[in-house]
This record gives sequence, structure tokens and C-alpha cells, in this order.
Amino acid sequence: MAGLCEGSNERSGSLKASKFVAGVILRERIPAFERMLWRACRGNVFLRQAEIESPLEDPSNGDNVFKSVFIIFFQGDQLKTRVKKICEGFRATLYPCPEAPADRREMAMGVMTRLEDLNTVLGQTQDHRHRVLVAAAKNIKNWFVKVRKIKAIYHTLNLFNLDVTQKCLIAECWVPVLDLETIQLALRRGTERSGSSVPPILNRMESFEDPPTYNRTNKFTYGFQVLIDAYGVATYREVNPGKCFTALFNYDEFTPVDFLTNVILSPYTIITFPFLFAVMFGDLGHGLIMAVFGAWMVLREKPLAAKKSDSEIWNIFFGGRYIILLMGLFSMYTGFIYNDVFSKSLNIFGSYWSVNYNGSTIHENKFLQLNPSTVDYYQNPYPIGLDPIWQVADNKIIFMNAYKMKISIILGVFHMLFGVCLSMWNFTYFQKRMSIYCEFIPQIIFMCFLFLYMVILMFIKWSVYGPATGDHKTGPYCAPSILITFINMVLFKESTPLVGCDKNIYSGQEGFQKLLVVVAVLCVPWMLLAKPIIIMRNQRKMHVPLTSNHHNHAVSSENGDAEAALAQAQVPPPLPPHKEEEAEHDIGEIFIHQGIHTIEYVLGSVSHTASYLRLWALSLAHAQLSEVLWNMVLKNGLMFEGWVGGIALWILFSVWAALTVAILVLMEGLSAFLHTLRLHWVEFQSKFYQGTGYNFQPFSFEAILDSAAQGPEE
Repeated sequence: MAGLCEGSNERSGSLKASKFVAGVILRERIPAFERMLWRACRGNVFLRQAEIESPLEDPSNGDNVFKSVFIIFFQGDQLKTRVKKICEGFRATLYPCPEAPADRREMAMGVMTRLEDLNTVLGQTQDHRHRVLVAAAKNIKNWFVKVRKIKAIYHTLNLFNLDVTQKCLIAECWVPVLDLETIQLALRRGTERSGSSVPPILNRMESFEDPPTYNRTNKFTYGFQVLIDAYGVATYREVNPGKCFTALFNYDEFTPVDFLTNVILSPYTIITFPFLFAVMFGDLGHGLIMAVFGAWMVLREKPLAAKKSDSEIWNIFFGGRYIILLMGLFSMYTGFIYNDVFSKSLNIFGSYWSVNYNGSTIHENKFLQLNPSTVDYYQNPYPIGLDPIWQVADNKIIFMNAYKMKISIILGVFHMLFGVCLSMWNFTYFQKRMSIYCEFIPQIIFMCFLFLYMVILMFIKWSVYGPATGDHKTGPYCAPSILITFINMVLFKESTPLVGCDKNIYSGQEGFQKLLVVVAVLCVPWMLLAKPIIIMRNQRKMHVPLTSNHHNHAVSSENGDAEAALAQAQVPPPLPPHKEEEAEHDIGEIFIHQGIHTIEYVLGSVSHTASYLRLWALSLAHAQLSEVLWNMVLKNGLMFEGWVGGIALWILFSVWAALTVAILVLMEGLSAFLHTLRLHWVEFQSKFYQGTGYNFQPFSFEAILDSAAQGPEE
């Protein structure tokens, strides 16, 4: 034991004369650092380390790291060199440490003083930075707006061409014709304010490029135009269902050519869409809920718009607030026509049917029917809408089924006919006379001779056949089926009359119907072959002068002189509105394109007419679903009496109201909206609307700031 003490003393005595280094190192590197020192120095060093409890901030990346302080004792310069190299390899930070205790205390006091000074400076800096940021926060939005405006201006100026000789900028751009005077005034005002000596020059140029389409909208028509643009942006100067009603708010925009088109089209932008929706969503109560919601968004428009919600669903509802309002109002109108309010009826004018049976007969016999040809019916049409007695009739579905199906066919045929008629306005404006004779005329004949004739038969049937005519042949028993009549007409099949009934509705019906079908069938090869044959003949005529010897002679005609003068003046000739292109094309491609167009129209006329039956199907489904919800939920709450009935009615009414809003208003409303959108895009707009243009995007600070506000901050 004494030997060990002496050795320990000798070792301790030797360390007093040794040298040392001190520093800090990452805590996780201590074990490896200690092993490396032991092996490299062969155990001739003495290491002591202690953990630093508080984390330190790494200045390179700002992360908090944990370190340990160490001190290494050694002897000799050789070990000193090895120790420093090892410390450098492990990225340890060495600090000078005096050997004398007094110097170390003095150094520690100096470090503490500097730390206190640094903390004071950091605190003052933090306070100053906070004050500067608070002051800057008041103007940060204005600065962002100014910077974005300046960047947008410089970005636009970079698109200009620099004329070095004249020291000015030259640019070509699209501008609305109605805004030319406003643009000239703005350029003149900008020149005066900037003090420039070069006056601005604005020239109107002719271009071979297709101009962009600019539709002036306001907050009322914007939603409808978005629906049209979702299908496709209108070609320049093309009949646009979304622009027409907008023009009514900008009378200066009208031209004599467009006035009639815009006035006729205006109902088809604002009226047709909510009306077709209402045909499928015809319920006075559900329409009232939708109208109230739309009116709330319209009346609270400014505060709701100022909130800038990030919810995509809410933004869609708010953007279409006027559409929702009109759909609700029209649904109230059709619901009043259907006399349907939450699957119940309104007895405003009383019923025009009378029951001539006593009470016992009515209760005992469930198969009694009211005869409209007798005193059971007053033989006068109901003032408006449907008689409320139909709401409780057992044959309600049979009556409403026939009524709504015929109404949907009538609306669909007239809707498609109007779309075909609108194609003539495009052909006339773009000077496509060939398309008028080879496409529009056979299309309108095909549609009128088949489907419009079917609609006319419906009106003839309603006016000829009835229970009060007094003639058996014009009674309800002999009333023919329009669908069967139309099928027999197309198949050239004779109708089979019932016993005691006439074969035809009017004299000469079969011969006239055969004539209509034959002419309609002849319109198919007319649409298919006429236009390609005419184009082929025109191309052959164009090749004749090129193959003759007269193409080397000088042009002496008036047109030739005009073209030569224009060529010498280096001025491009004025462009027509849009003449039909007569460039050479492959004849096979022309026939294929025309064949596809013809097949699409012929088959589409049948499928599109059937597609309008969705008006009938969704209307019946909505009415039946509303009736089922009433009978299965709310009706049960009316069966209890007393205070129990009040509680049950309150609970069941809450359930009924929640299901009504969730299913019948939201889900059924969305379904009817999508079906209405389909009818406008496919069945209506496909008859005249190409939608192959592109939008005019003017330089607008408002649009730039809105897009920047929606994106991430730079």
C-alpha cells in the first residue's frame, strides 16, 4: 500500500511541472476523443472533462448543441503537437488559459464582464429591432403593393422593343376598341406628368393572328361567364352565351350587327340555366331555402368578400351567389306551377273537382274515380299551376309522369332548335356562305321535320282530344300515343287504331309524315357530301390558271392593280372579318371530317332529345323523395298528442329539417345543377359554339395583386 502511495505522489509531482491545454468539444465525441488521445500518446496524457449543462447555439446553422469542457495535461513539445493535431481533427475549440491562479481569476472576471456587456448590447439590439419591425409592420402591405406594381411595370417594359435611333420604346399589344380613347388619354396624361419630350403614338394595326376574346362582365354576369368559359373560351367575335346579357349593361358596346344577336341571346345566359335547373328542382319550399341563402350572400356581399376565406367550397358558393339566387327564385316559380311545397300543395283557388258521392260510399269503396267529363269537373282550366287535388290522388304519378315527360321534350326541342339557329349568326358574320347552305339549312330541316313535328303532334293531341268533346272518337280512349306515332312514322309503319277510333289524327297524316321522313333522310347526304364536293371543285378551278400559260403575264385587272399598289407601299391589305378558308386540303380528310360532323349531328339529335328527359326524371325523383321524407319522418311526429307529441314533433322536425337541407337541397341541388350544366354544354352549345379561343388578359394591377395575395409571400 505504501508503494502505491509513493507512485501516486511521484505521478502527481510530475504533473505539476507538465503543460496543459483546455477547450470544448461536442459531447458525443468525448469517448472517441479520449481513446484517440490514449492510443496516439501511449497513455502519457491526462484528460479531465465536464459536461456543460446549458446547450450552446451553433453559429453556422443556429441549432442547439451540447458540449463538454476538457483539459489535457502532458509533458514535452512532441506530445503538445500530437494533442493539438488530435484536437484539430475532432474539431475541438482550444482556449488560452494562464498558468498562475491569479491570472486565471483575472481572466475569468474579464470574461464575465464582457459577457455582461454583450448581454446588454444584445438586449438593446433586440429592443431596437422590435421597435423597427413594429414600425415597419404598419407599412409592410403598402411596400409589398408598391414592389409588386414596380416589378409588374418593369416586366412589361422588358417586353418592349428599344428603338435606339429615336430613343423610344415600341410595343405591339391587343386593346379593346372601345378603350382606345381612354388609352390615348392615359398616354397623354403620363407624358405630361413625366415631362417627356417624345409624344406617345398609338396606331391601330391589322394582324393575321387570331385576336383574344374579351368579355366585359360585372359581378352579376361573372358567374355565368365562368360557366361558359369552363366549356371553352369563345372564338373572337363568335356568338357567346355568356357575353350577351353583359352587353345590356354596356350599351356603347353594341354594334348594329350584334344588337339583335345580343338581345335574343340575353335570356339564354341568365334565364335558361336557372329555369332548366328549376324544372328539375321544382319545389316552392326547397326553392325558398336556396333563394334565402343566395339573397343572404348577395346582401352581405362586401363583408363576406372582405374575409378572404381559404375554403374552396365556400369560394365556389360565394362566386356563384347570383346563380344560386336565380336558381332559388326559379325553383319557387316552378314549384308554384307544380303546386308542390315540401311534397304538399297550396289550396289558393280551391279545387275545380267536386265529389258527388256520400261519405259512406267514399269510405267503403276505394276504387272510385272522378270523371272529368261529368259534373265532377268544372270544365275550366285552373288559374295557375296544378289543381291541389292531384296531390292526394292515387293516379298522381301517372298524370305527372305524362305531363312532365312531354314538357321536357318540348323544352328540349326548342332549346336545340335555338342553338342550331344561332349557328347561322356565326356563319353570316364570318362570311361562311357554304356552311349556311351545306350545314345550317339541312340541319334545321332535319330537326324540324322530325322532332319539331313530334312537338306539334303533342299540341294537336292536347287541343283535339278531351273528355268534354262529346265525341267518342275525340275522347281520351281514342287519344293516340305520340311516341308510338313517331316510331311508326320513322319506320314507315301504319298505325293500328283502336276499335271505334280513327286511324289518324288528321286527314292525310300518313302521306305527309312519309314526305317529312324522306326529306329529313335526304338531308343526311346533303350534310355529308355537299360541302366536300364544292371544296373539291373549287380546288380544281384554282389549279386551272396555274397550269396555263397566262400566269406569266402581267396583272392588269383592277384587283391586281390594287394588290400591286399595296405591295409597293408595303402596307398589308385590310383583313375581312373572317372568311372561310379555302386552302388546299386532302380530300380524304375533308370527307372524314364532314362524315364525323354529320354522324355526330344526326345521332346527337336523337340522343340529345332523349337527354332532355332528365328534366322529367329528376323532377319526379325530387318530388317522390320529398314525399317519402315527409311520410317516413315528419308525419310520425303528428301522430302523438299532448306534451309527448310536442317533444316528438320537435325532435322529428329537427331530423326532417336536417335531412331536407342535406339531401333535398344540397345533394339534389348539386345533382340538378350538374345536369343543367350538361344540357347547356353538350345539348345546346354544341350546335353553334366552338369555344376554341383564348382569353384577353390585360395589364391589371388588381389581377396582379389578387394573384400575389393567393400565392405564398416572397
